[in-house]
Amino acid sequence: MGEPRKPPKRGSDLYTPEQRLRRDSTIWTMVQGVLAPLQFLAFALSLVFVINFLANGTGYAAAVISIFIKTLFLLTIMVTGAIWEKVVFGRYLFAPAFFWEDVVSMLVIFLHVAYVVSWLFDLQAPREQMWLAIAAYSVYVVNAAQFLLKLRAARVGSTRGDAELGSEFAVEVSR
Repeated sequence: MGEPRKPPKRGSDLYTPEQRLRRDSTIWTMVQGVLAPLQFLAFALSLVFVINFLANGTGYAAAVISIFIKTLFLLTIMVTGAIWEKVVFGRYLFAPAFFWEDVVSMLVIFLHVAYVVSWLFDLQAPREQMWLAIAAYSVYVVNAAQFLLKLRAARVGSTRGDAELGSEFAVEVSR
C-alpha cells in the first residue's frame, strides 16, 4: 500500500498553516514591512552620498553619517527580524525557510560593522572606507533581492493555495 497520503499544503511551501497564522498575527510582520522600505530608502540616499564622495571627493561627512544611519536600520531590522523568525518558526535565525537569506544577512552585517570599526579606529583612508561601504551595499542588494524573491514566492504560493482551496470548495458544494 505504501505510506499514508499527506494532506496537501495550503499556500506557500514556506509556511505551514500554523506558521502562516503566527506570521499574520504578530506585530513583528508589520514592523518588518515598515522597516524594510525605510532601510532601502536609507541605502539609496547613502549610495548617492558615497558615490558623490568617490567621484568628486566632496561630501565625506554626509556619506559617513548616511552609512551610520543605514547601519542602524540594518541592525534594527536584523534584531526585529530575528524576533519575527522566533515567533513564526520557533528559532531566532537560520530557520530552514530563510536559511540562505540569514546567511547572506550575516555577511551584510559583518561588512557594515567592518566599515564602522574602520571609521572609528581610522583603520583605512576615507576612500578605502567608502569602497568597503560599497562592498557592504552590494551584498545588501543581493540580500534584499533574496527577500523580495522569497516574498514573491510566498505570495504566488498563497494565491495558488487559495485557488486550490476555492476549487476544493467548489467540488464540495457540487456534491
